[in-house]
Amino acid sequence: MISALPRLPEDDAMYALNFYSPIVAEQLRSGRKTATIRLGDKSAKYRKGMVVQVLAGARFSAREKVFDAVIDKVEVKRLADLSPREIEHDNPEIRRTDEFARWLSQLYNRDISEDDTVTIIRFSQIVGTMF
Repeated sequence: MISALPRLPEDDAMYALNFYSPIVAEQLRSGRKTATIRLGDKSAKYRKGMVVQVLAGARFSAREKVFDAVIDKVEVKRLADLSPREIEHDNPEIRRTDEFARWLSQLYNRDISEDDTVTIIRFSQIVGTMF
């Protein structure tokens, strides 16, 4: 007899990618933003194939669900090693690593250098109903 594997608590967990800027919400809706670059190694939290809710709204406030998405790729590297294309997928207005480091410094409210580790999370919108 084959028995089912036990369910783990994280199987029922709901994951989200939170964005705090109204500008980013519009970039997400229009498909101009298809990645997020987060400071530090987030590979233990986000994995390829995960389904996440993409949310927009002010920190500590109500959020708007923009769409559900599937994570296509998670890659950890130094900020200096980002390609202009990788940066553009996160922020269509920026292409250079030094500009992106300044932008991240404002976002995280601390100095960010090109030697810092970042995680690139590529995602695709899920269209239609999920279940």
